[in-house]
Amino acid sequence: MTKDELATFDGKDGRKAYVAVNGKVYDFTESPLWAAGDHQGLHAAGCDLTEELKSAPHVRAVIERYPVVGNLEEPPPEKKKKWKLF
Repeated sequence: MTKDELATFDGKDGRKAYVAVNGKVYDFTESPLWAAGDHQGLHAAGCDLTEELKSAPHVRAVIERYPVVGNLEEPPPEKKKKWKLF
């Protein structure tokens, strides 16, 4: 799943609430703590929260209670432009 695809699972208007952490995409839809795609005003569904959760009080076991629905794809590295000399 790309970051653009992940963003469509924002938990709003009946959509599922997916969150990526460490390359895995988890489905938090059934969690009452993620109602409408928002987690206590601190985190939003449809995002990669890897960096944010490094400082969160969560432990890996809490996140891993939820189903994994895919992997987050890394974008391919940008190709360097080759300059043509006259």
